[in-house]
Amino acid sequence: MPAHQVNVSLQNHAYTVHVGPGLLVTAGEFVRSVAPAKKALVLTDSGVAKVALPTLQSSLTAAGYQTIVATITPGENSKTLESLLPVFDTFLTAGIDRRTPVIALGGGIVGDMAGYTAASLLRGLPFIQIPTTLLAMVDASVGGKTGVNHRVGKNLIGAFHQPHVVLADVDILKTLPPRELRAGLAECIKHDIIRDATGFAELENSIDGVLRLDAARLAHLVAHNVQIKTKVVMADPFEHGERAHLNLGHTFGHAIETTTDYKYLHGEAVGLGLIAAARLAESLKLLDASSRQRIVALIGRAGLPTSAPDLDVDRVVNSMFHDKKVRDGTLRLVLPVGLGNATIRDDVPLPLVREIVGSLRG
Repeated sequence: MPAHQVNVSLQNHAYTVHVGPGLLVTAGEFVRSVAPAKKALVLTDSGVAKVALPTLQSSLTAAGYQTIVATITPGENSKTLESLLPVFDTFLTAGIDRRTPVIALGGGIVGDMAGYTAASLLRGLPFIQIPTTLLAMVDASVGGKTGVNHRVGKNLIGAFHQPHVVLADVDILKTLPPRELRAGLAECIKHDIIRDATGFAELENSIDGVLRLDAARLAHLVAHNVQIKTKVVMADPFEHGERAHLNLGHTFGHAIETTTDYKYLHGEAVGLGLIAAARLAESLKLLDASSRQRIVALIGRAGLPTSAPDLDVDRVVNSMFHDKKVRDGTLRLVLPVGLGNATIRDDVPLPLVREIVGSLRG
């Protein structure tokens, strides 16, 4: 039995996020319970395939599935329509039907691409998320956002396609490079900034145990963050309102990723974006200096960068205008209001935005 279960209930769709150790071994049973079919499609990347794919395939075989696997190259540069074309070829020539599940085995990039594949093929296939990074477990695997990048910006081509089940096996986190684990903590910090001041304080006290890969702390951390994201998603499934709060740090972060050719991992860029948002909020009297200092300190304790000397300020600011939240050419920024709440502002003077981005250079 998973250590934690979080139910996601939307108007026309419900699913469960299971969190705990050992879930990959029994994944086939979970898939069978939500998507009974003869075949299962798996999208993964070549790095994850070496670590987790054999276990998943054995579990799917035991559950009666014939498994068809497509593998992509790890990294943000693979998250394109061009990279999906051979995946479509592999899956469409495998004799699938509308009951055939698409399983994402990987981090956020694989999850986004597999979800978009599931949304597109035959106009909609069942979708299963098996996230293998902390970032994907606490953020990307929940909520149904799927898609790929375009040269203009991140995640500009996509669809909403909710999973049928999410399996977050915290044992897999022990196989992650330390940098990947730390990158996932940025999303955890973000969730507490926008919704849970008490959770933020708890993370300040427990972050050392998380970094030591204490299994109980990891399971609690993942479940806590899934609960926060689930509440926001259920209140606003299609990001018409408060769900945009989940983008705290992302308008800055996506621009940093794009303009540095993805030198920074997504979580690292989001961490920098959180610092920028906190500094901007302090300048606008939305956030007190002590809270801003706590945010920056926790990001540093997580092992994430707190400055980026190589940023091109003009390019970053220009790239921010390709963000999905831009409306009628106006930049809309999610900013913290104290700890535990957030707001969206579309009246921030551009010179101040430019000054804040410049401050990240250190």
